[in-house]
Formats: sequence, C-alpha cells, structure tokens
Amino acid sequence: MWDLVVRRAALTPGRPVLLQGGRQLTFSELRARAERVAAGLYDRGVRPGTVVAWQLPTRIETALLSFALARLGAVQSPVIPFYRDREVGFALRESKAEFFAVPGVWRGHDHTEMARRLGARGIFEAYDDDSLPDGDPSKLPAPPAEGTSVRWIYWTSGTTSDPKGVLHTDRSLIAGGSCLAHALRLTPEDVGSIAFPYAHIGGPDYLVMLLLYGFPAVMFEHFSLPDALPEYRRHRVTVAGGSTAFYSLFLAEQRKQPGEKVIPSLRLLAGGGAPKPPEVYHSVVREMGVQLTHGYGMTEVPMITMGDPRDTPENLATTEGRPPAGMEIRIVDGEIRLRGEAVCQGYLDPAQTAAAFDADGFLRTGDLGHVTDSGHLVLTGRLKDVIIRKGENISAREIEDLLHRHPLVGDAAVIGLSDAERGELVCAVVEQPPGSPELTLPSIVSYLRSAGLSVHKLPERLEVVEALPRNDTLRKVLKYKLRERFSGPLA
Repeated sequence: MWDLVVRRAALTPGRPVLLQGGRQLTFSELRARAERVAAGLYDRGVRPGTVVAWQLPTRIETALLSFALARLGAVQSPVIPFYRDREVGFALRESKAEFFAVPGVWRGHDHTEMARRLGARGIFEAYDDDSLPDGDPSKLPAPPAEGTSVRWIYWTSGTTSDPKGVLHTDRSLIAGGSCLAHALRLTPEDVGSIAFPYAHIGGPDYLVMLLLYGFPAVMFEHFSLPDALPEYRRHRVTVAGGSTAFYSLFLAEQRKQPGEKVIPSLRLLAGGGAPKPPEVYHSVVREMGVQLTHGYGMTEVPMITMGDPRDTPENLATTEGRPPAGMEIRIVDGEIRLRGEAVCQGYLDPAQTAAAFDADGFLRTGDLGHVTDSGHLVLTGRLKDVIIRKGENISAREIEDLLHRHPLVGDAAVIGLSDAERGELVCAVVEQPPGSPELTLPSIVSYLRSAGLSVHKLPERLEVVEALPRNDTLRKVLKYKLRERFSGPLA
C-alpha cells in the first residue's frame, strides 16, 4: 500500500488528493506528512505487526494516520465511529489491540472516556493535525517489502451476534480498489467523494483509486442533504454515491428542482453494499441526467462485480455488473461463492474461517444469484432472506423490486414473519413519500398482481413506517429490527 503513495507522490506531487472544507492535501504532502506521523507512532512503540485500532471519523487526519500505519507495516483495525461499547469492546479484545486512536468527543459522544471504560491500551486522541503523533522520518525502519501479510482487520456489522474480524492484506485491498477504478473508467480529470465512513472497507478501496489514477476526492465527516450540496458544487464533483440510500437522497434533492441539475458537474453515481431496485436506476438516469453504475461487494471481498458505465441500460438496471479478471464466481445450489486475490484471508476466529470456505477454497457468501450468458451477476437475495411459505421459497428481493415501482412507495423491505398455518407469512414494510395518500394492503396486493407477481408470493401483511431502520455505514435496512418489531399477533 505504501508503494502506491510513493509512486503517486513522484508522478503528480502537487495535485490534490483529499479535499475537506477549505483544506486540501496534495499527494506529496500525503507522503511527507504520513511519514512524520509514522515516525511519531514509532517513537511511541508501534512496530511492524503491532495491532493498532482506530475509531475515527472521515477526516484528512484519519487517512494520514492510516497511511502512517501502512508505512510502518502495523496491523490496523478500523472501527466504525458510530459503534459503541459492545462492538468496540469486542473489537479491542479480539484483535488484542495494543494502541487505540480516538477522536475525543465527537458528535456528543466521549470516545476517550469510552475507551478508558473498556480498558483499552495505548489510548491516544487523533482529532486534528496538531494532535497526530509527529517524529523524524529519518529514524524509521524500511517500509514493508511485501503486501501478502495480514495488515488489516475489518469488522462485519454484527447486528444480532458478535461482529467477525475479517483479515485482509495490502494486496487484497489493492485488488479491490484497482478493479473498481478500472470498472468505473475514471480519469485524472475526475473529482470523487467519500461520503461514507472512512473506517468502512470502502475507505481503502477509494484511496487506492485516487493513488492509481491521480485524482482527488472530497471527504464528508457528516453527510446529509441538502447541507452537503455546496461542497459538491464548489469542488465540481464528477463521481458521487455510496449505496442505494445515497442514490435516493440525491434523487429526492433533484426532484426539488426538476430540469436543473442538482450538481452541475456530476456525471456518475456509483456504489454498492445494498440491493439496487431497477426503478432507482431508471429514475436517476431519467431525472438527474447522469449515469448510475452499481456493484457488489462485502467486507470479506470489497470488489466482486461492478457495472460498466458503457454497458446497456438493461444490464445496468437489473444486474450487479461483471467480475474483474481474476475473480472467480461459482454458483452452488443458488449460492454465490468466490475465489480471487480480493478475497480476504479469513477471520480472526479459525472456526469461522473453516466454515466460510469450501473444499476448493471458495468463500461462501450467503448471497443468492445467477450469472447471465453475458457474464453479468444477478443477485436474487440472501440465503437467510428467503421466505418459506407453505413449503414454497419466496424471494424478498423480487417483491421489493416491484414495490419500488409503486408511486406511493418511497422505500420498501419485505420480511417473513412466523405463522402457525403457513410457516411464514409475507410482510411488506414501506416508507411513503411525504404527503402521500395512505397505502392499504388490498391496494398493494392489487398492484403486485397486476405486475405479474405469483399469487403465493403476495404479501399477507402491510406495515407503513415513518422510516426503515438502517445501519450507520452504507444505510442498509436492518431487517432483523423489523422482524423484532412486527413479530407476534396483530394488535
């Protein structure tokens, strides 16, 4: 990873790499400042292989600390800044972190006090440039000579059980980022944006793109619309996105000013991490006048497939794109399995690693799908997201895609609820656009029947909510919370 920094700093030293507020960091400054931070960390006892956890917001300083750790060859364990005692304590214990970088008080939460309460070792604050460790780079040992050792521990979301520690190398993260950049056909003239937590697996993916192609990205510590729009416009961002929820947020802003581009410089929305209903693709292209490419990735494999901006509208709307060279996809009983350089090395827990990989070394994803004749991957749901009603398997994803076409549905999630007669019944949970007439179950059933949905797949229950519960990273819908809320008999 550090080699990329050195090479890019030599190629385009004065070009900006990160933009935030009124600040910018050039590629040469990234190298020089990261080396000083690495020297400061070295003075504190951080060595190659030392485990350093950090729970920091999306700031320039966070990227500097991360690359400083890469320069040293330390093992870094990024923790999403929204996580609290349970997840943070688990990550610190399981990783055996010897140091823990925190932002102090951030968004009303005292991370330093939490770290002390959890018994973290080597706590230090890294909330701005002045608080970062600083030292003399001439005292540093040589940078890592290879990229195949485990130097990254990322954490799965852990919604109903403890998170899993996912083991990555520099090579696996570089494979993901380089394939993403190639698939999106980015150029040095582009300006990207990082509107999601930098501690997410997408953080290094994005930085690899910047280092390979030499273009900058705007960082957003806290993303919300319309508040973030001035920054997108000021820096003339050409590529934005994050996940399906981000597309919908941009689309909602565009609908406030139809006919006038909400971000004049924008040419591409791109992302992944959550299902993309075809109607969202068509609405973005039609109303925003930009292309949308969606991909498929996970903490264990940051880049699996990605849509190509030059692909057909049909493929961009209904598939997750094609895999890059070197990514093998195997479908076993409907489940997607993966093998390739971007695949993680496994988990901190050897038993979880043994369970996750099959005899041929393919990672079991738990996702369902198929590959088309043109090589495009179509996701159809999760193994655990299949509703079994009277012995028949029903894909929640199929119903959700149809519901997203309904003009009175803003967003939707379909879940299975325990039922004595059927085994499970189909429950549709929807958000409605503000001011919409209230939906009813008969009207939804009628709509789905007219759309061609089989009778045995029709919802037997409808719940209208103000907002679907989501996580704090890529805004994925938390279906387990919906099942907890709506399980049991109707009132």
